[in-house]
Amino acid sequence: MNDILAELEARRTVARAGGGAGRVAVQHAKGKLTARERIELLLDEGSFEEFDMFVTHRSTDFGMAETKHPGDGVVTGWGTVNGRLIYVFAQDFTVLGGSVSETHGAKICKIMDMAIQNGAPVIGINDSGGARIQEGVGSLAAYGEVFQRNILASGVVPQISLIMGPCAGGAVYSPAMTDFIFMVRDSSYMFVTGPDVVKTVTNEQVSAEELGGASTHTRKSSVADGAFDNDVEALAETRRLIDFLPLNNREKAPVRPFFDHPARVEMSLDTLVPASPNQPYDMKELILKVADEGDFFEIQGAFAANIITGFVRIEGQSVGVVANQPMVLAGCLDIDASRKAARFVRFCDAFEIPILTFVDVPGFLPGVQQELGGVIKHGAKLLFAYGEATVPKVTVLTRKTYGGAYVVMSSKHLRGDFNYAWPTAEVAVMGARGAVEILYRSELGDKDKIAARVKDYEDRFANPFVAAERGFIDEVIMPHSTRRRVARAFASLRTKKLQNPWKKHDNIPL
Repeated sequence: MNDILAELEARRTVARAGGGAGRVAVQHAKGKLTARERIELLLDEGSFEEFDMFVTHRSTDFGMAETKHPGDGVVTGWGTVNGRLIYVFAQDFTVLGGSVSETHGAKICKIMDMAIQNGAPVIGINDSGGARIQEGVGSLAAYGEVFQRNILASGVVPQISLIMGPCAGGAVYSPAMTDFIFMVRDSSYMFVTGPDVVKTVTNEQVSAEELGGASTHTRKSSVADGAFDNDVEALAETRRLIDFLPLNNREKAPVRPFFDHPARVEMSLDTLVPASPNQPYDMKELILKVADEGDFFEIQGAFAANIITGFVRIEGQSVGVVANQPMVLAGCLDIDASRKAARFVRFCDAFEIPILTFVDVPGFLPGVQQELGGVIKHGAKLLFAYGEATVPKVTVLTRKTYGGAYVVMSSKHLRGDFNYAWPTAEVAVMGARGAVEILYRSELGDKDKIAARVKDYEDRFANPFVAAERGFIDEVIMPHSTRRRVARAFASLRTKKLQNPWKKHDNIPL
């Protein structure tokens, strides 16, 4: 018996060593942790239960029969994050460059199947050289099986991808279908075709970092939702994000203890909106002052900064926040902002996370490039996302909301549950000067007359009361009472039930 136990421990020791001390040292020299070190940091201490530790590939071509490592380049299993069940896989770059084989893919599929069946999030840590060329189409088949699980799990359990090394070729499509992607600066990259192929085909010279680094994907392409300085920070922030999310689409997000009074008054909000309508202010100040303990987890903060998305808690409950940012492009909606917010709203709706919307929007960004880029279709994505959402929706208008953008930003007409406005809010088809120049075109030569017309228009329409008279605004509230009003609104909506007409699925304007 002792011999058998000793053999088991010896086999485990070999499996845990990955590609060996030399390759582990190379991984560390690059500033990267190993697959097992990453899992240890991600999960609660001592909670990891591993699957398929002794699995090896079955390939015999190209001398592969002599190159076998237990685990075959990926560590899979389950554990807990703050006591809640999580399934995880971490590719091991020290074993054959973390390349994906048929058995490597099967290990990932096994835990994804279990996650769907048992209703728990999947976290994938990607650090791989791509398909294992020695296995040819078998490797591609493995990718296809993983992709299919990503699709089936979408909207059923949260899926989070951490890019902690290379992720190239077909491998990028698995993270692309997950809910959130985080990258590590200077050590991770994603692209369909690498710099060498790009140079050969298009004669463009570009580095791996410029083509698919963390800065590129968080600022320009919007592929990634956040970037961190190192593996440790990325894993810590992932743990923080998981705390905002439910385990699956049939459960609510966890309610955390809070030490912030729901009726807290913030007198500084009464002066947040400047007297000049053209002067910007930081909408994040409002978000932080409404959230429990000022805690805000921002999503895609570096991309399309004219709209803010992320998670807060109100009375301990997770709430998704969407807010126009007057500091950037005056808070206009454009192609990028519409796409960013629409995806976030759809995630919240899929997982029963209530949505809080702060509105200060002058309209959609005008311009030839916006129109040629399809701002109509992209703007419709956000409109569609808000309109189909059945979760509790609370909206606060802070300064102005004009034209179609008023309707799009979770208005009463898109089944907003509570639509509040500050006294500083304006709800109108357009700004006063633009409206006057259309209505009184014949008087444009007379500056005094036009100024009087603008003043008259502002007196009549530059306020929230016309909309409130029609019931489009439920209440005009004092800015300092925003947290109390929002908290009470969400509390009253905890038992909300709303269903859309039956359909196989919708046809959102992609």
